[in-house]
Amino acid sequence: MNCELLATCTALGYLEGDTYHKEADCLESVKDLIRYLRHEDDTRDVRQQLGAGQIVQNDLLPIIIQHGQDKALFDACIRLMVNLTQPAMLCFGKVPDDPVFRHHFLQVTSHLQACKEAFASEAVFGILSETLYTLLQLDWEQRQEEDNLLIERILLLVRNVLHVPADPCEEKKVDDDASIHDRLLWAIHMSGFDDLIKFLASAQSEQQWSMHVLEIISLMFRDQTPEALVSAGQARTAEEKHRDTQELEALREKELAAKRSRTLQRGTRHSRFGGSYVVQGLKSIGDKDVIYHRNVHNFKNYTHDMGKAVRRVPKRNRQARECKDKRRSALNVRLFLREFCVDFLENCYNRLMYLVKESLIREQTQQHDETYYLWALSFFMAFNRGNGFRADLVSETMSIRAFHYIERNITNYYEMMLTDRKEATSWSRRMHLALKAYQELLLTVNEMDRSQDESIRQSCSVIKSNIFYLMEYREIFLTLLRKYDETRQPQSYLKDLVESTHLFLRMLERYCKGRNSLMVQKKRVRRKKSRGQKKLSAAETSPESLAETWKVVEEELKASGFQLSESLTESIVPFDATSDTPLEEQRTDAMVRVQDALLIRLGPEALGLLRAAREVWPEGDVFGSADVEPEEELELLKQILYANLPRSPPPEPAAEDDDDDDALELEEEELQSVQVFEKEFNFLDFIKRFSNPSVVRPYLLLLKSYSKNTPHTNHCIARMLHRLAVDLKMDAQLFQLSVFNLFNKILSDPAAAAYKELVTFAKFVLNRFFSLAAQNNKAYVELLFWKNVGAVREMTEGYGKDGEGKKPTWTEEEEEELRNLYEEHRHSEAPDIVETLLPLLSDSTRTRRQVVMQLVHMGLVDNAKELKKQKKGTRIVLWTEEQEEELQMLHEEYKDSDDVLGNIMKKLTAKRSRARVVDKLLSMGLVSERRELYKKRSRSTKGTSSGKAMTEEEFLEGLTQGLTDDPDDRDEEDDESEEMEEDEEQERETSQNGGRSSRSLHSTVERRPDVGTLVYALQQEGMSEPLLWLQKCLNRTANDREEDGFSQDVPLVPLTEANEEAMDNKSFLRLLRKLGIRAPANEQETFWRISAKISVSQLQSAAAALSPREEEPKGSEEQDGSTSPTGESQETEEVSGEQRAQVLRTLLLKRKRKHHSSEHTAPVSDFTPAEDTDRTYERSQETILTKRSRVLDDDEENEDESTTAMDMETSVDADSDREDISAPVKRRRKMVLIDEEDDED
Repeated sequence: MNCELLATCTALGYLEGDTYHKEADCLESVKDLIRYLRHEDDTRDVRQQLGAGQIVQNDLLPIIIQHGQDKALFDACIRLMVNLTQPAMLCFGKVPDDPVFRHHFLQVTSHLQACKEAFASEAVFGILSETLYTLLQLDWEQRQEEDNLLIERILLLVRNVLHVPADPCEEKKVDDDASIHDRLLWAIHMSGFDDLIKFLASAQSEQQWSMHVLEIISLMFRDQTPEALVSAGQARTAEEKHRDTQELEALREKELAAKRSRTLQRGTRHSRFGGSYVVQGLKSIGDKDVIYHRNVHNFKNYTHDMGKAVRRVPKRNRQARECKDKRRSALNVRLFLREFCVDFLENCYNRLMYLVKESLIREQTQQHDETYYLWALSFFMAFNRGNGFRADLVSETMSIRAFHYIERNITNYYEMMLTDRKEATSWSRRMHLALKAYQELLLTVNEMDRSQDESIRQSCSVIKSNIFYLMEYREIFLTLLRKYDETRQPQSYLKDLVESTHLFLRMLERYCKGRNSLMVQKKRVRRKKSRGQKKLSAAETSPESLAETWKVVEEELKASGFQLSESLTESIVPFDATSDTPLEEQRTDAMVRVQDALLIRLGPEALGLLRAAREVWPEGDVFGSADVEPEEELELLKQILYANLPRSPPPEPAAEDDDDDDALELEEEELQSVQVFEKEFNFLDFIKRFSNPSVVRPYLLLLKSYSKNTPHTNHCIARMLHRLAVDLKMDAQLFQLSVFNLFNKILSDPAAAAYKELVTFAKFVLNRFFSLAAQNNKAYVELLFWKNVGAVREMTEGYGKDGEGKKPTWTEEEEEELRNLYEEHRHSEAPDIVETLLPLLSDSTRTRRQVVMQLVHMGLVDNAKELKKQKKGTRIVLWTEEQEEELQMLHEEYKDSDDVLGNIMKKLTAKRSRARVVDKLLSMGLVSERRELYKKRSRSTKGTSSGKAMTEEEFLEGLTQGLTDDPDDRDEEDDESEEMEEDEEQERETSQNGGRSSRSLHSTVERRPDVGTLVYALQQEGMSEPLLWLQKCLNRTANDREEDGFSQDVPLVPLTEANEEAMDNKSFLRLLRKLGIRAPANEQETFWRISAKISVSQLQSAAAALSPREEEPKGSEEQDGSTSPTGESQETEEVSGEQRAQVLRTLLLKRKRKHHSSEHTAPVSDFTPAEDTDRTYERSQETILTKRSRVLDDDEENEDESTTAMDMETSVDADSDREDISAPVKRRRKMVLIDEEDDED
């Protein structure tokens, strides 16, 4: 031992007899030892030295027993012992692979086992129980933080001591003898510590210790089984006596058989020379017969492997090790544990399991703590079943949530077992624990079903209906059997799995027998391939076949009276709204689907699809008119059946070398969706899914250990094999050599009388095989292979014809034709020569794969990869200069359309994907962001722009809005700010929908009379410098775009203080908006930007509009060169306040006099009062129209609407005014209807 450690341990004190004398600095020495442990190395040297010095047995335990009244010293000793008794697995992380560290690991474990023996004392647990009891007596308010820490440390210390494994070399105890663990449990019981554990599990105020309590309980019952505890102290039942009698009879039969065998081997007279024999017909290594040099009585055991070295099985292929066997503890320990279980179930189980489950769900526990929950569920529910079943004692874990939780854990453990291969054994054990819990849930449900209480049986029926309905619970055992791996999962796991499957099938069979029909949930993964549809064969499209098909379909439709079921009508969808395929192509696909349904003689489906397609595409009466008669529908279906519809070519792999690559590409292109539906359950169909070699093999693997299995396990195996061989008539699936070898062992076993069920079944299978072998001379060869359903059918019903399944042959004429066609087209510019050759071949049934393979076989091409089918849109990567110019021209042509990208895609010569076209547009700078290429949708606005009549309220609102543009009659500052916010919102909305049209600047700059007004007003405010800066920016941008030839957004960056102040001025920002300069679109943009959509001429025009002005502009004629030649428009701009008030009074009077109250809207022209013929009113009306046109011009960002508003402004008399207004209204209404039809399509 280290000298410092030795000095510290000596300073603790010394033991004299049974009295321990502590030193004065004992407390400081304990703290020093804690400090040493904190700084130990990876070999845990300090821990090993303290263990070798037996510091726990000779110092720490006597200190807490004799000096427990010293609270500080007691706390320090408990803290040190918690550290020293820490499991070796936690100290090293795992069982080390390195031999040196493995030695240290075993040393630490041996020291822990010595400590455990010292803890098996009533005195130790007596002082721990007294201390814990005193602390628990304190109320929650009176407890200090140190008290809670001491409670936790005592629980951890007991947990660590119970966790220490037994030493099999030292403890060679038989059943019913007291081991160290039993003595420890008895000390816990005698000290009353078990009562404190039950109190902690049941007290509501102590729920924070629930996980510690569950760990201690699970370690207390580590070596126990529920069945052994239930039968403790009770007389053996008749069933147990009968089972023991059978075991003794089997052992006696084996002993007598061995005795008879030894008697036969012993000769009548002694001979030192055993003799040598020649075995005729059995060849040795050479051509001669085998010479046998042993006693002739042992010849039946002769094999060629005798004398050979046994081949070592690789570690990765060895069978998984079994967990250690359970042992039966001493009777007094079992009795006390039995009483503990009874009290725990009655008072603690439901509450403790609820708290632990909540902690697990909320992830408030440590990793893998759910294993304690799974163990407690299986153990205590099994004890409850054996000890007079009471459903109320385990109600917390008897629910669908418990089934779901365990099923999810089983799935997770299996996935981790595959991914974490180094810890596969640990994951396998956890998976076994979850399976045991699931099995116990099923056993409890089965016990509830036999209860005398009606309410319990009803609850059981609800649980069974749920677990039988859901697909996950139904098929979990089928999945686990298929995935069984004997190298990772032990045979005990397979035993529990087979027994659980037997129980589940028996419950399901009984549940189905009591009902006429059972509806269950089914999930189906639908794979939608993006490739073309299957090419129809020539036989299907022959006139005779079509006539026969039509006759069948016609009779079926007439018999049904052309009526379709509701479920069929709802399930048919003629088009895919999420697909990128245009509607026109989907219409053709719908026609092809109707034809496919007719070809496979599904008349109702074809009629339903025809009617659904008629509702989607009513135009042109392609699928019939809306009021079509049934006879006309029948004639239309006949035309579709006989029509030669265009179909896309089928996908054909290029060659066998590319099969894997093509399969991966197909998997990437498939879109999988899980479809959930209900169907009627058939128990026999469910059993058919077990008829698979991957399911049968685990059963036969477990059957190999039939002599070690329990009678119940052998019964479960025989019952499943009986279901397959008798119920499903799949006995040929068991015709396998290893199975027959196993049957031979069973039949020749001396104790075969104990396995009557297996013997009867083996004889039945063998009789069936020899009956089949008399008819099928290949049956003996079939013994070498495992067989699926198809192979079983061929073996029993006859094999297919010799010609079936062979590749089609090519005649000499066909080869010559293929060679000539290939030589003729090999130098052509066709992108795919195979697609060119296929329609030219005389045999139209040839597929692409057959042609490619024949070309390789004939030597015309070196490799099938040379003819690999070009994937659409994947080979074209680089852009040539001509293609870039074409893309730029198409963008200039369609950049103002509603669907820019769609139009470009249609016109591109070299077809590419949408993503690559968008990337190229962005890289060329033709667009600044992707949303500019989004398809625009028509926006309906108020008033005449939407094609609807305008109400008087809207008219008055527009009138007042129009008056705000007058600088003499401006509103207050708040109103102006609100208007600017609305303009900004409209600007963002417009930019998100694709931006403005490229010609909108003419309407916003040249045709808006308030631009000049704003410029003049800003000049008067002293903003000539910012206006000059803005003008320079516009001119510079125009020059750059004219030189470079492409456009992009240009930010306006104010560098001077005057320009920054101008960017905060509301009037200046309003001017920017009038000029078409875009505000920041989102929070990632800071500056205003000159849009890329504004052309060079528009920029120059906008810059010209910012020129300094000496006087304020009077009207729109100074801004717009296309105004009316008459001067009346200038005259209408100046309207006095009296005229404005007269217009308002007249309109209000007219509202009161209206007689037709049903309509609330009317055309704008109707608002002109017919009774008023005054010249002043006529001029007022023209002014109103002028102001309304300005409002429309501000709100709308469309050239047509702006032009319409200007036309309204230039009108003079009332008649022409009505015509100018009504005509655009009708025209817009028609445009809106067209846009709505496009949106619906």
